[in-house]
Amino acid sequence: MADSPTDNLWHELPQPLRQVLDGTPAGVAVLDTELRYRYVNPALAAMNGVPAELHLGRTIAQLLPDIDAREDVLRAVLADGRPREVTSSGRTRAVAPTHRRYWHGAYHRLESGGRTVGLVGMVLEVTASRRQQLELEQARARLALLDTAATRIGTTLDVDTTCGELAAFLVEHLADAAVVELLPEPDSRHARPRADGARRLRRAALAAAPELADRLRRLGDRGDYVDHRPGSVVPRCLADGLPVIETPLTDEGPGRSAPDSARTALFRETGVHSGLTVPLTARGQRIGTVTLLRAGASPGFDPDDAVAAQDLAHRAAITLDNARRYSREHDVAVDLQRAMLAQPGRPHPDIEVAFRYRPAGTGALIGGDWYETVALPDGRTVFAIGDVMGHGIEAAAHMSHYQAMLRATALLEPTADRLLARMDALACEVHDYRPSTCLAVYAEPARGRFGFASAGHLPPVVVRPDGRISLLPVEPGPPLGTGLRGYAPSTVVLPPGRTLLLYTDGLVERRDEDIDRSLARLTALRLPARADPARLLDAVLADAPSPAEDDIALLAATPIRPEPGPGGPGGPRRLRSREVLTLLPGGRWSPAG
Repeated sequence: MADSPTDNLWHELPQPLRQVLDGTPAGVAVLDTELRYRYVNPALAAMNGVPAELHLGRTIAQLLPDIDAREDVLRAVLADGRPREVTSSGRTRAVAPTHRRYWHGAYHRLESGGRTVGLVGMVLEVTASRRQQLELEQARARLALLDTAATRIGTTLDVDTTCGELAAFLVEHLADAAVVELLPEPDSRHARPRADGARRLRRAALAAAPELADRLRRLGDRGDYVDHRPGSVVPRCLADGLPVIETPLTDEGPGRSAPDSARTALFRETGVHSGLTVPLTARGQRIGTVTLLRAGASPGFDPDDAVAAQDLAHRAAITLDNARRYSREHDVAVDLQRAMLAQPGRPHPDIEVAFRYRPAGTGALIGGDWYETVALPDGRTVFAIGDVMGHGIEAAAHMSHYQAMLRATALLEPTADRLLARMDALACEVHDYRPSTCLAVYAEPARGRFGFASAGHLPPVVVRPDGRISLLPVEPGPPLGTGLRGYAPSTVVLPPGRTLLLYTDGLVERRDEDIDRSLARLTALRLPARADPARLLDAVLADAPSPAEDDIALLAATPIRPEPGPGGPGGPRRLRSREVLTLLPGGRWSPAG
């Protein structure tokens, strides 16, 4: 092979520098402008598994066809002289523990006498060792496990449901059995320090493989409180915030958490031989522990299992803490709302009124449903129902403001539309008032006359004596607190024996259902015949889904008619209002003539 300018450049290098290049552990090569090898140091020859002299005059592709050498990058360096770094991969002829190897190289253009004569490249292998590969595979597996857990744990805001999901997931992937135990709430009597120094936790969930389920059920039921003796696994885990592995199980392990020695005997009887307890820590606070158990032929727990369990416990703990915080707020809001709704005003004795309130299930935020009744000095009774927009304690507090506002303004306004207009104006004067729907009714039972106005609320229904239901069309205006006003009055005359039913949207609305379909489902109900208001409301609630997606507030009112007098049955019929509707046979409403 004839000498090339690249060969001349190499031979002109000082001997000490050539010795450095020959001795460096980095692979070094000199390539000509056709990307043929002109020099290879011993390190690169060893990487490639080919003697250095057999490289000379051959290109990378000719010598090592299973390597992606990125020749496009090398030619770009020859073309513009800008150094580049590139990562290549593939297989060489050298024996290696992995199928694919990786190298990182830096390439510089060589010039002599003002012309390009080739490249010099310096290469380092970056292939992970077998141990490193195993660590990477374990890390990927843990990430995949966490990704799966994110879709399986914490699907609701219910604490015990989340604990059950965590225990079941752990049994599916890491253990033969799992127990989730939570520290009591700070204000619970179970949180008080015990004289013997034991830590009391509530067993929130227990899951096990089928072959262990029946025997481990003897550990106790979900919801039981368990006292863990000082120095046993659970107190140590809570104190240190670190996982505790017990392989094999001993009397000093989980068995000591039992009130007597039966726990240890039970573990041995079921073949449980290894335990792993990890803390549930959220926002720097311990909220409980998770204990994983293995039995039979399953291997004992090791530090890698502890890392995986800790990752899952940490994520679950955040979800559990969020659920507990929500549960506390939910309970406070429910208590507040029930207190506000417990004592509505009393109507006049000529109308029987009943109320019901059912809070949403624990997986849904409490709303701002409200109702109120006011007996006016002129003998009429005002009753109303509404729903403050939003959820939580703030919505529950605002409903009390609207109740108080209605009690005061009903005494000042003669009709339902004017009542809503005044309430809207008052709510707008206070800038932080949340908007609220409202359906207001002025009742004159002796005449069977009811005056309505709606601030964005669902229409009322009328229940006939035979239990059939009809919608009563009432034109809705804007919600209170918007400042838009515009509430249309309407007046209805009800024949004897009819009951007026008011409700909030939690009774009918469904997330996947059009509101017209929801209202049609309501009118299809058949309620008890000739039932009083309280019995009717109980029947309505019995048909409602439980737990409900939203709060349900109900108000039913039945006029108590006097004996017929000179004006005929039901009293005078001539009405003076913008709109008068009368219920006709067949459930149809018609303008009064």
